[in-house]
Amino acid sequence: MYPSAPPDAYNKFSTGAPPTAPAAAAYQQQGVSMNPSRPGGGLRKWSTGLFHCMDDPGNCLITCLCPCITFGQIADIVDKGTCSCIASGCLYGLICASTGMGCLYSCFYRSKLRADYDLEEGECPDFLVHCCCEPLALCQEYRELKNHGFDLGIGWEANMDRQKRGVAGGAVMGAPAMPMGMIR
Repeated sequence: MYPSAPPDAYNKFSTGAPPTAPAAAAYQQQGVSMNPSRPGGGLRKWSTGLFHCMDDPGNCLITCLCPCITFGQIADIVDKGTCSCIASGCLYGLICASTGMGCLYSCFYRSKLRADYDLEEGECPDFLVHCCCEPLALCQEYRELKNHGFDLGIGWEANMDRQKRGVAGGAVMGAPAMPMGMIR
């Protein structure tokens, strides 16, 4: 039905071997890290997994019943106090109530958190993690900040005051605060 092409039809414009790319070393600068925020480059793993919600059952319960509380606490720390916990939580709650798509807002905070602490993205992009597993993602972010020494219940300003005084975060309310050197 169709005429066959002669055997040399595809090679008649070729003038020899195809060009080769320069060695990879030609593209790399010596001593320059691809991730200047962390010496040695590379990304860190999350301190807990996405499905380890029961590592902090109190936060898991609060997040399941009212995720805007957990989100507000996370946003306050990630934004370094520029937007209060109450304002962030209310905005998240309003978005959830009006559109049901709070994940569109909260996924940006996961990306900010990852950038601040050089955390790897994982198997799924931040958007999919929040759209498919919103409560799990919020719990993981809460635990990550807690494992970095923040007490999310007291906000950014109080955490900075504690840091200046040399007191560890994450203490239970009413319990005596431990000096930084006493952390186990």
